[in-house]
Amino acid sequence: MKKINFGHFALFLFSFCSLSAQVTLYVSPEGSDSNSGSKQSPFKTIEKAQSEARKAQGDVTVFLREATYRLPKPLVFTPEDGAKATQKSLTIRSFPGEKVVIKGSFVLDNLQWKPYKNGILKAQIAHAPTMDMLLVNGEIRHLARYPNFDASAIRFNGTSADATSPERVKSWKNPVGGYLHAMHIRDWGDFHYRITGKDKKGNLSLEGGWQNNRQSGLHADNRMVENIFEELDAPGEWFYDAAQSTLYYYPLQGEDLKTAVFETPQIKHLVELRGSEANPVRNITLEGIDLTQTLRTFMEAYEPLLRSDWTIYRGGAVIFEGAENCALKNCNAYNVGGNAVFFSNYNRNCEVSGTHFTNIGASAVCFVGDPKAVRSPSFEYRSFVPTGEIDRTPGPQSNNYPAYCRIHDNLIHKIGLFEKQITGVELSMCQSITISHNTIYDTPRAGINISEGTWGGHILEFNDVFNTVRETGDHGSFNSWGRDRFWHPVRQTFDSLLTTKHKELIMTDAIKTVEIRNNRFRCDRGWDIDLDDGSTNYHIYNNLCLNGGLKLREGFYRVVENNILINNTFYRHAWLRENGNVFTRNIVMLPYERPAGHDTRGALIDYNIFTDSVTYRVAREYGTDEHSIVSGVEFVNPAAGDFRISDKSTHVFRMGFQNFDMDKFGVQSERLKVLADKPQMSLPVFHSVISSADILTWDGVQIKNLETLGERSVTGMDSERGVYVVAVAAYDSHLRNYLKSNDVILGFAGKPVNSLDDLYKAIAGTDLKKPQQMIIFRNQIENTVNVAAGIIHKNIR
Repeated sequence: MKKINFGHFALFLFSFCSLSAQVTLYVSPEGSDSNSGSKQSPFKTIEKAQSEARKAQGDVTVFLREATYRLPKPLVFTPEDGAKATQKSLTIRSFPGEKVVIKGSFVLDNLQWKPYKNGILKAQIAHAPTMDMLLVNGEIRHLARYPNFDASAIRFNGTSADATSPERVKSWKNPVGGYLHAMHIRDWGDFHYRITGKDKKGNLSLEGGWQNNRQSGLHADNRMVENIFEELDAPGEWFYDAAQSTLYYYPLQGEDLKTAVFETPQIKHLVELRGSEANPVRNITLEGIDLTQTLRTFMEAYEPLLRSDWTIYRGGAVIFEGAENCALKNCNAYNVGGNAVFFSNYNRNCEVSGTHFTNIGASAVCFVGDPKAVRSPSFEYRSFVPTGEIDRTPGPQSNNYPAYCRIHDNLIHKIGLFEKQITGVELSMCQSITISHNTIYDTPRAGINISEGTWGGHILEFNDVFNTVRETGDHGSFNSWGRDRFWHPVRQTFDSLLTTKHKELIMTDAIKTVEIRNNRFRCDRGWDIDLDDGSTNYHIYNNLCLNGGLKLREGFYRVVENNILINNTFYRHAWLRENGNVFTRNIVMLPYERPAGHDTRGALIDYNIFTDSVTYRVAREYGTDEHSIVSGVEFVNPAAGDFRISDKSTHVFRMGFQNFDMDKFGVQSERLKVLADKPQMSLPVFHSVISSADILTWDGVQIKNLETLGERSVTGMDSERGVYVVAVAAYDSHLRNYLKSNDVILGFAGKPVNSLDDLYKAIAGTDLKKPQQMIIFRNQIENTVNVAAGIIHKNIR
């Protein structure tokens, strides 16, 4: 037996323990950076603890003692903080049982308030801060605005068509530095502009408008202006005159300004993890910390997210870039001016969990990769790479994107305070992100959004998403686009290219299947689940849809099975040939909407359960559901949210439907459960008789009033108005050269057309022997169509 050298063995143990030793440091505002950093002798600043942690060889925990820590600049962590050894970790957390707050603001001290007029007070500010947000006693106050803030108003908490009327603009002495906020003309998000001047006629000069990727114009009515001195007229409003260093404030009733704390954010980001794939930041965790008070970012530089409707500011209160195995856990993020958390470019195996997000200016959590990682990218809705020039190689061309990260057990609500093209969790140019057990509600747009197919593999499970699409339109609690490299903005070209010549392009970006399973969705102003343009390669199963149904627009290889559509149905919009779509073993409670597109039967639409015979008969009229059944469905306890099928509904189970859990949606930690709301439960309504919409025929063209949300979405219209072209006869129609299915007739012979009655009257009062013009909404823009003399006839029947 070989003799052991115990001296060498002891030296090895000492070296191993030294390398792996746990180091604990403490920080307190009562400490000093010349201290040792022990519990009894803490450092004063987080930066000092960070510097000392870099010297340690093993894991480091930095305990922050109870206090508010104000940052003049962001805390930046680099590979030096965690990448020298993969086993080393750095955790910065609150001391157990103590409240730690990190703020990006400073206090406006020693304000000497003096009366101004009409209840407004003013005070001089000694220094020259950035004054974009003001908080009084921890609550956001509103810049002087018109219309005044109304908590019950839908968009921007109050909008008006006369916000930018010449008469109002003329009443402003100097609006330079003010802001115009406006919804998209079709409510697809919003725009923001900085006012740079005005002319004598009351016309504003503006800069901005880059916050939306669909440049179709501003909504005429949904507008709000702020930071205008003359609009300072309501309690809680404020205005800062930078030239005079004077703050004007209209106090709330009963507000004591002698004791009130005034704070103003000064930085956009609080914490940044900055690395790269070649040199990543590793093993850093922030835990148990309040993160608050950052600047608004809607006027920062934005970038388009490929051909989705979005542009985005690449930043947030916390930024992960080039990070591996890093996390944000059990924190609170609130009163943040822009995005809360942003994963930019390369990130792997990172996590956000147990965190409460509320009062967020933009999105809660975003994952956005590098556009340079995308093969054959296009960035605007109507742009495209010519087919012959498209890169045929599947997948990304680099690793500079987020992947294998987890968003778990977070409470996200009351977000999009300042921006409306936002979401609870945003995925763009990333792969294999798991979004699980989150509760998301009170959002102006979708609760979860996937901007394109690059590069799939995501899992969305056990989320509770409701009260969404509150300020926008044509959207859902879950929303996606898939305008990937295969997608083309001209429908006829798109259909021809993919179904006859280049089907190999379809899956080159959406290379992994997205799974949406075991979630509860409710949308009262859109769809519960909305897969929009091009969304491809999805498996959607075991979801409870409480109100808005499920929509699939054109796209490929979507399997939808074993879902419950309470009081709603399945929507097929603009389907393409040979799409491979499957809809089976779902419970359907309303008739299918008339499908639009070429191959509206997909690979399989069958073996579903309809709750009444009329709903089933409509499906059969559309040529689907040959083997589906009509069956009474008894839910266990719908009032309490238990929509499992009772054992009495035996026919449902014979079709292969399987119950799924109804008690695992949303957040799981007790801390967040007590804070989270729940959606309104829809009591099932079983219809025995449902009347279908009247469809008239006009010279071989089937037309009807545009009157449903589905018709609005399939056409891209801004509201339920106009005459919807359902179908055009391939032969024997004089109008087939002028009208196409899914067109909307908005005008005829110089007269507006909002309904069939308007069209009938316009035709009846016109000399049809002369050439006529029609205003047609097609491909989401208005077109003027010149119709030759004698083509149009009056017979609408």
